[in-house]
Amino acid sequence: MDVPELLEAASLLVPEEAATENDITVRDIWDYLVHDEWEVALGLLEELGDARSLPLAFWEQLAEAAEQLRLERSATWCHWRCSELRNGVIRADLTLRPTAEAPRTTPISGAGVLRPMWDIGHLSPTGGRAVSIAGLWVENMPMLEPGGRATVRLVPLTPSHWTHVQPGQQITMHEDRAVAGTAVILEGCLPATTMPAR
Repeated sequence: MDVPELLEAASLLVPEEAATENDITVRDIWDYLVHDEWEVALGLLEELGDARSLPLAFWEQLAEAAEQLRLERSATWCHWRCSELRNGVIRADLTLRPTAEAPRTTPISGAGVLRPMWDIGHLSPTGGRAVSIAGLWVENMPMLEPGGRATVRLVPLTPSHWTHVQPGQQITMHEDRAVAGTAVILEGCLPATTMPAR
């Protein structure tokens, strides 16, 4: 499919009553599509998708459209949202340790590049600390400096490891044996297939 077809198909997956913070609706997006303003339409569809739960196909179509438009950051974000739908997402308030206290001396990319290890309370068979891996996206910031603080989105590599994580719980981030940062869980949404039976 070409870009207009992808954007049209994605827009059909958005409920008619959905609106952005500025009261832009799917009907408004159709006007942008009619006038070949694809980049604007893509951005508004992303905004609508961020405000509500939409199916995987929505984000896949937006990702493909963004790739065809060569909008790297949008494509990366849409692929990230696909990962969240497949593996779940944990939002947390992360504080990185300052350079004097941790090995990292450079900022981390905010765009989902880093996949650090997290101590979320599991123990290895020998009783030592066991870590789980989750990708990290920094909300509303391109980079997070050492010593900085931000809200982050974590996509677990193995969602079943994260079923016990609860809001208010503190977890630690590791890039090696040293603690690189501390995070407090804000909320979590894991795929239904990974949730424990009750």
